[in-house]
Amino acid sequence: MYQFSGKLKTFSIALILLGALGIAFSFYTAPKSIEDAKEIMAQQTSHDGGHAISHEEVKEEKHATEVKGDSLAHGEIENHGEEVHHEATKDAHAASEVHGENHDDEHAEHVYHQLKNKPWSALYVSLFFFLGISLLVLVFYASQRVAQSAWSVVLFRVMEAISANLVPTSIIMLLVILSASVLHINHMFPWMAEGVFDPSSPNYDPIIDGKSWWMNTPGWTIRSIVYLAVWNAYRWFIRRNSIKEDTANDGLKTYKLNYNVSVGFIFLFMITESMMSWDWIMGLDPHWFSTLFGWYVLASLLVSALTVIAFVTIYLRSKGALPGVNDSHIHDLAKFMFGFSIFWTYLWFSQFMLIWYADIPEETTYFVMRFNEYKLPFLAMVVMNFAFPILLLLNSDFKSIPWFIVIGGIVILGGHYIDVFIMVMPATVGSQWSFGIAEISALLFFLGIFIYTVFSAFAKANPIPKGNPFLKESEHFHYYNIEHRGEGSADHH
Repeated sequence: MYQFSGKLKTFSIALILLGALGIAFSFYTAPKSIEDAKEIMAQQTSHDGGHAISHEEVKEEKHATEVKGDSLAHGEIENHGEEVHHEATKDAHAASEVHGENHDDEHAEHVYHQLKNKPWSALYVSLFFFLGISLLVLVFYASQRVAQSAWSVVLFRVMEAISANLVPTSIIMLLVILSASVLHINHMFPWMAEGVFDPSSPNYDPIIDGKSWWMNTPGWTIRSIVYLAVWNAYRWFIRRNSIKEDTANDGLKTYKLNYNVSVGFIFLFMITESMMSWDWIMGLDPHWFSTLFGWYVLASLLVSALTVIAFVTIYLRSKGALPGVNDSHIHDLAKFMFGFSIFWTYLWFSQFMLIWYADIPEETTYFVMRFNEYKLPFLAMVVMNFAFPILLLLNSDFKSIPWFIVIGGIVILGGHYIDVFIMVMPATVGSQWSFGIAEISALLFFLGIFIYTVFSAFAKANPIPKGNPFLKESEHFHYYNIEHRGEGSADHH
C-alpha cells in the first residue's frame, strides 16, 4: 500500500494556504467604487509614460480643431456676427465638455466592473481547468472500462485517485454558481444583469432576450447542479464498486455492472459536457455562438487530463507504488497526449477558419477581441498546444522517456491553461487582463487541493485492481514496433 508522505502532505497544505491568502488579497484589493477605478486608470496611464492617448482625448482634440477652423472661417464676418459665433462656440464647447465627462464616467464604470470581475475570473479559470481535468480523467477511465481495454487496467487506481479531485472542485464550483445566480455577488455572466430581459429597461438586450428560453437564471442554476450531481454520482459509484471487484466472489457480476453503468455515464457525459460548455463558458459571451464549441472544450480538457495521468503515473512509479506499470504504459499515455493534441488543433483550426472565412460580425467579434487584446497569449497558446507536442512527441522513442514526457507535459498543461484563460478573460475583464497575484494564487490553491486529494485517495485503496479480469494482460503489456518486435515477442512468450 502506498503511504501519503508527510512532506508531500505538508507541501500541498502550504500551497492551499498560500493560494487562499493570495485569493483573499486579490478580492481585498479590487476597486470598491468607480473613483477607485479612475485612480487605477490614472496609474495605468502614468505607467505608459504619458504616451497613451485615450479615445476621449482624440475626440476633444478633433472638436477643438473644428472650433478653431470655424472661428477662422467666420473671421471675415461683421462684428456683430462675431459675437453670435463666439457665444455659439462657447455653448458648443461646454456641451462637448459635459458629453466628455459623461463618457469618461461611463468608461470608468465599465472598467470598474471589469476590475471587480478580475479576482472572480482568475479563480474561475483555475477552477474550471482543474475541475475539467478531473472530470475528463473520469471519462477516460469510463471509456477504458467500456472498451474493455487491457493495457490500462494497472492505471485504474491512478485514474480513480485523480477523479477524487472532482469532489472538492465541484463543491467550489457550486458556490461560484450560487454566488452568481442567487447571491448576485459575482457578475461574470452579463446576461444576469438587471433589466436585460425587460423591454422597458435601458439595459434591455433583444439578442439575449431571444435566447431566454435557455438563458435564464433558474434553468442555468438547475442545469449546473444536475451536471455536478451526475458526474459525482458516477464517480462515487465506480470507485466503490471498483474496490468491491477486488474481493467479489460473484463471478463477473460486479465487473459487468461497472461496465453497464460506465456505458450510461459516457452517454450522459456527452450531453452534459456540451451543455456545460454553453452554460459555463459560452454564457460569458452571450451574443456569440459556435456549434463546435462543446467538442473544442472537450478536446482541450482531454489532452490536459491525459497529461496529468502521465504525470501522476510517472511519479508513483518512481516511488515503487505501481509495480505493474512498465515503459509501454508510459509510451501509450504519451501517444494519447500526442494524438489528442492533434485533435485539439484540428478543432481549433476548424472553428477559427470557418468563422474567419464566413466573416459574419456576430461570430468574428469573438476572435477579434482575443487577437487584438490578447495577441501574445493567443499565439503562444497555439504554439504550445500544437507545434511543441508535434516536435517533442513525434519520435516514438521519446514517448518512453519519463523526463521527456514531463517537459512536454508541462508545456501542454501551460498551453491549455492559457486556452481556458482566453476563453474566460476577454468576456469578463476585457482589456484589463494581467497575470499576477490573483491568477498565480488560484493556480496554487487548486494545485494544493489536487495534490492532497489525489494522493490521499490513492493511499486508501490497493494500487493493483486484483479483481479485474484483464489484470494479467495489462501487467504483461508490451509495445511492439519494428526495432523491438523481437524483444517484445520474446518477453511475451
